[in-house]
This record gives sequence, structure tokens and C-alpha cells, in this order.
Amino acid sequence: MPPPVLVTGAAGFVGARFVWSCAARGIPVIPVDAPRHFDERTEHRGIPYGPIIDRDDLFAWLERERPTLRAIVHLGACTDTRQLDVAYLTRVNLEYSRAVWRYATAARVPLVYASSAATYGDGTLGYADDEARIPELRPLNPYGDSKLQFDLWALAEERAGRYPPAWCGFKFFNVYGFGERHKGPMASVVLHAFDQIRATGRVRLFRSHRPDIAHGHQARDFIAVEDVLRALHFALDTVVPRGIFNLGTGTPRTFLDVARATFAALGATERIEFIDMPPAIRDRYQYFTQATTTKLRGAGFTRPFTLLEDGIRDYLRRLDAAVD
Repeated sequence: MPPPVLVTGAAGFVGARFVWSCAARGIPVIPVDAPRHFDERTEHRGIPYGPIIDRDDLFAWLERERPTLRAIVHLGACTDTRQLDVAYLTRVNLEYSRAVWRYATAARVPLVYASSAATYGDGTLGYADDEARIPELRPLNPYGDSKLQFDLWALAEERAGRYPPAWCGFKFFNVYGFGERHKGPMASVVLHAFDQIRATGRVRLFRSHRPDIAHGHQARDFIAVEDVLRALHFALDTVVPRGIFNLGTGTPRTFLDVARATFAALGATERIEFIDMPPAIRDRYQYFTQATTTKLRGAGFTRPFTLLEDGIRDYLRRLDAAVD
């Protein structure tokens, strides 16, 4: 049997789906997360996790067991963009990630980790994954800043000669797909639209509070979780030497597009209502994101990305079949 891949955040949205994808490919996994999450999140039932490592015990376990690993895929983090506790985000997103990096460096294990499109802030500097521009980025919230600070630290460690034998960070754009229900308010607009149509027959979208953008025309780069999984496996199979890459489709779509595709997939009559955006998030809201994909394509990832309408249709089919 080949060496296992250690996966942090294995009970999270992308993490759980990644563990599932590894099982489908016959890749052994060491899952790491808070043990209670594996019992709480019913949509992940049936995923063959095997023995679980408590995220709080990970580094003691690694020191004790000294496992031979194929790679580390570090997906564990607080991903709540509303979280304002900087000390908490520093501990969970920055310090923990530094410890993972240091272990991968010392043990000579390839590392793949999740960064975020939230690092780009309001997009004033664009969305090109040019590492020379990373110090200039200004995220709109503490979550985005925690991800930016780790990207900067990783690059500084590389310059100092302290880095894993292969490493790459992926700036996830707006990921949607089956397995995200436990994220609650932070789940994708696709899931919220599905639930709202089922409950009330209509979808509620935020009004735009910018005069240059019409209601519902806020746009994001929505990427299906299946495409994210393919990119993660590409990084493992190809052993990307190093770098920070955007992971989005390169095609922004509006929130109206998402709502209309959800109505169409459900065969429901379109009813859309606009509501005010909560004042607490207005100054931290990204009105537009669009990944540049040239760098990832140049690294050899040539798979086409899933069309939004197709991804939503497949996602809703799974939601309909699920017993939550």
C-alpha cells in the first residue's frame, strides 16, 4: 500500500469531499480534525475516514508515530469571513499553518495548502496570482488577512531556505457543491437558493449598495467542488514544485445567474426578491472576483472547468437525493 496523505480539515466541506475522492482512487488517508465534527455532519456519513487524529493532538502524534507520508493536504482553517476575533484567526489560521509547514519542511514531505481569494480584497489590484504583488494586497476582513499573512510567511520561509521539498498554495475562489450544509450562513448561495425555493418558492438576494452595480449583478468566480478536488489531485500527482495559484474558473457569474440556474434546475417559476445587505458586512463585501488561470494552466492543469449551470444541476440532484 502506498504511503498515506495526511489531510487536515478532513471533516470540513472540501476536506471531507477530498477524503471521499481519495477513497475512490484507492489513496490511503490520515484524517485530521475535531472528532466531534465527524459525528455532527450527517451529510458526510458513509465517507470511509478510518482512524481519526484530533487536530489538537496532531503534532504530538506526528512526533510519536513518525509516519511515512506521501504528502500533507492542509485544508483545516476557520473560513468564516464574518469572524472578527483576530487572536483566534491568528492561532487557527496562521500559527497552526506555520506548524504544518515547519513539520513538512523538517520531515521532507510535499505540502499543498488552501489559501483564499479573500486575500484580494476589493480587487483594486486585480486577481492575478503574481507572487510579487502579494505584499500589496489588502483584504477586506480579518479572515482574508489571516490567509494573506500565511502566504507572505511561506514565501519568506522559502527565501530563507526553509521549505518543503514541494509546496503549493491554492487561492480558493467561491466553492460550491455537496457537503457544505454544515457551513450554515457561510454555505454557498446555491445551497441557500435551493433551501429558499423549497421553503418559500422564492430566492432572496442582497441589494447592491454601489451605484455602479445593479441589484443581483454582484459577481463571483464560482467553482464546483469537483473541480477543486481535481486540482488537489493534480498537485499531488504532478508534484507541483512550488508556488501560489488561483483556483477559480476564470469566468465571473452574477448572483442572478446562480438564482436563475437554481430555479431552472428545480423546474420552478422564477421569483427573486432583493433585501438590504446587513450594515455590518457592507464594507467587507467583495462585489466582484475573477481568477486568472494562466499560472495554473501553465503548471499543467488542463482540465476544463464545470459550467455553472451544469454544476448547479448536478449539485441539486445530490441534494434532492440526500437525507440530511
